[in-house]
Amino acid sequence: MVSAILGGYVVPVDGEPIEGGTVLISEGRIVAVGTEADVDVPEDADIVDAAGCWVLPGFVEAHGHLGVSEEGEGWSGDDVNEMTDPNGARFRAIDGIDPAEVGFDDALAGGVTSAVIKPGSGNPIGGQTVAVKTWGRTALDMVFAESVSVKSALGENPKRVYGDRKQTPSTRLGVAAVLRQAFTEARNYTAARDHARSEGKPFDVDLGKETLARVLAGELYWDQHVHRADDMVTAIRLAEEFGYRLVINHGTEGHLIADVLAERDVPVILGPLFTTRSKVELRHRTLRSAGILARAGVKLAITTDHPVVPINFLVYQAALAVKEGLDPETALRSITVNPAAMLGLDDRVGALKPGLDADVVIWSGDPLDVMNRAMRVFVRGREVYHFDEATGEGVVTSRRYVE
Repeated sequence: MVSAILGGYVVPVDGEPIEGGTVLISEGRIVAVGTEADVDVPEDADIVDAAGCWVLPGFVEAHGHLGVSEEGEGWSGDDVNEMTDPNGARFRAIDGIDPAEVGFDDALAGGVTSAVIKPGSGNPIGGQTVAVKTWGRTALDMVFAESVSVKSALGENPKRVYGDRKQTPSTRLGVAAVLRQAFTEARNYTAARDHARSEGKPFDVDLGKETLARVLAGELYWDQHVHRADDMVTAIRLAEEFGYRLVINHGTEGHLIADVLAERDVPVILGPLFTTRSKVELRHRTLRSAGILARAGVKLAITTDHPVVPINFLVYQAALAVKEGLDPETALRSITVNPAAMLGLDDRVGALKPGLDADVVIWSGDPLDVMNRAMRVFVRGREVYHFDEATGEGVVTSRRYVE
């Protein structure tokens, strides 16, 4: 099936905008992006008229809890934190995702077509993350990167959880010690495993240590939940000590050490930005942070941390960051190509260019103008959402099986 989105103001993000552009789609992938004269549209192609609209890649939520922290479900839908072991490297977010959670529909209404789902921050090591499309009937067809990173937490959350139980870790010292011990054991495990294999001897597999071995090998990113500047420096020290790929998540006080982060090329997933200063770690929260980080040269993504902030408000956070000093081009990059690149997903999502998944959103106008909305949303080339102007409601293609 070939389809062509014609006549819109095409914003590839990773390239110059095209007035009256064409996006050609085949077999769920983008095959061409350009002017009407540049792109040869087959006669039998399904035509989508985007005249008067903006055409962008689907947004990427870099840090969310869709499907594992279900809104309004109470304990029944709360699968975000397995707070029974400080080292939860063996836990996987994919095993707790409910595709029927209402947040996935909200994501489509906000133009978000991809999300990296992560465990929570109750443990020093929370578990493995997963990248999914926000439309699909089951996790089998939603997942497009089963292992992206490992979620870890520094600061208040893990020390509160385990401190209340009078067990390690109850301080920042203890949290860092848990991480250092886990990586040391994973390093020793890797050496013993590789030696056993070279000798042809049996070896007992440890799922947690196998996961951390992949982090040490550079196969998985290290998603570090951290708010305070001093905790970010601890995260940097640990990453430099063990040599893994660090991504700062939240980064509330990142603007205070923006030069340090830029010098070490540490990317930041910033947010959520629509929150109160509900705990000590957030006392320096400011919407100016995004602009400060970007001007310092830090690679920036913006997150809602859904359900802390509803995921459909992702672009609104970017818009308010622009109001407070972030340039519009970086704002769009912060919810598209940047989060994709900093988590190794830019070969699939984040821009409109040939070879990438055909996750395309047609907007009524500039998405950074809060008065505009997503009118039609395509995931892997299939239209899964449209805004019905007659009723004023968004319509999501059913996720249910109908015989």
